[in-house]
Amino acid sequence: MFCVSSCLCGFVAKKFRNPLPNFDEKERMTKLSVNINKFATLRNARGGNNPDVVKAAIDVQRFGADGVTVHPRPDERHIRYEDVRQIKKIITTEFNIEGNCREQSFVDLVLETKPTQVTLVPDVIGQLTSDHGWDTVTYKEYLKEKIAIFKNAGIRVSIFVDPDVKMVEGASATGTDRIELYTEGYAKQYDRGDKQEAVAPYVAAAARAKELGLGINAGHDLDLHNLKYLKQNIPWLDEVSIGHALICDAIYLGLENAVQLYRRQLV
Repeated sequence: MFCVSSCLCGFVAKKFRNPLPNFDEKERMTKLSVNINKFATLRNARGGNNPDVVKAAIDVQRFGADGVTVHPRPDERHIRYEDVRQIKKIITTEFNIEGNCREQSFVDLVLETKPTQVTLVPDVIGQLTSDHGWDTVTYKEYLKEKIAIFKNAGIRVSIFVDPDVKMVEGASATGTDRIELYTEGYAKQYDRGDKQEAVAPYVAAAARAKELGLGINAGHDLDLHNLKYLKQNIPWLDEVSIGHALICDAIYLGLENAVQLYRRQLV
């Protein structure tokens, strides 16, 4: 199955030249951070430096992304720690580093490179991809300790949570600046046609986060089919981080077109 819906086929050979809203307005838009891990996966599959992940970071920003996301893992199976150091040098927007704060090497890397934001995920060693949020009640004291380390270094902190009001309330007690709603459940239920049921727990969680003064990010399995509906129902969403689907679409549409299309879902 193609990642690109049939309604987008006419865009394949076309570049988007109409500018996005010029803001003031931009301040009210949800930011798009592009996860470039897939470029590193492709590079590592063959060896050498093609594609060049630093150039990918430069280009997604040039094409309109509001930020760059990377998720380095200890085995460096995609983004390498040295990639992170080199990418930091060319960031002109925001830099978001995701990872497992149980790994001291990750903590050290974040403190060394000082990104705009660090997103903490409860992965285990060797995990293929992040697939659940923090239990913010059970790990409250642990998270408070780790979050304080990053905030004391001037780094904004977001933590991965499931769309559960109790977990959002627990997150508020940790000192985090933001939460990132784990959206795989939304995407799967949306694909089954249950749009309202799919988005309902996310709206409830986001509303509670807003009441508590937390910023709200979202990520995982968001794509051109489901992103706009999420944004329409959570208009106060601060940021989405998207990698896999956007890069799949870029294979057919081109990277610049894909970045622009995703941004348009967030207006």
